[in-house]
Amino acid sequence: MLRISTRTLLRSTPRLFLRAQSSNALTKTQLPFTFSSAGPSAVKYTSQHEWIATHQDGTAFVGITKYAADALGDATYVELPEVDAELEAGDSIGSVESVKSASEVYSPLAGTVVDVNEALNESPQLINEDPMGQGWIAKLKINNPADVDGEELMTLEQYEKSLKEDH
Repeated sequence: MLRISTRTLLRSTPRLFLRAQSSNALTKTQLPFTFSSAGPSAVKYTSQHEWIATHQDGTAFVGITKYAADALGDATYVELPEVDAELEAGDSIGSVESVKSASEVYSPLAGTVVDVNEALNESPQLINEDPMGQGWIAKLKINNPADVDGEELMTLEQYEKSLKEDH
């Protein structure tokens, strides 16, 4: 998601501030986590700073990480995908515009968009306030739940380690 613009943004922002403020775990009291009583069966991350929370029934929620939201700055507009859109892994599912830049958001897995977070139309700042909860972007029905275990997706620990290695 922030492949090019992150480096530029991070050069002008002290790294310690971003790391200290970054909590890239799901908000346990909000919808992506509470969709099922057991919580998500897996939460994974991409190198482009998206997260995906999958549930036992093949439903998954997609959003951007807190790290990405912090790097973007104050969100002013979120472009949401069309419901019923069929996506391949890596396809754009929308974008986030902020006072600093605009960045595409990509689908971590193949699937069909079954719902979008309409609250972002009225309150794009939810991306900044709670990117790992109320700021989710799309709900997908994933094509192959086993894909969540693919090598291109990272655990929280792997994602946090990749952030440290990048800087």
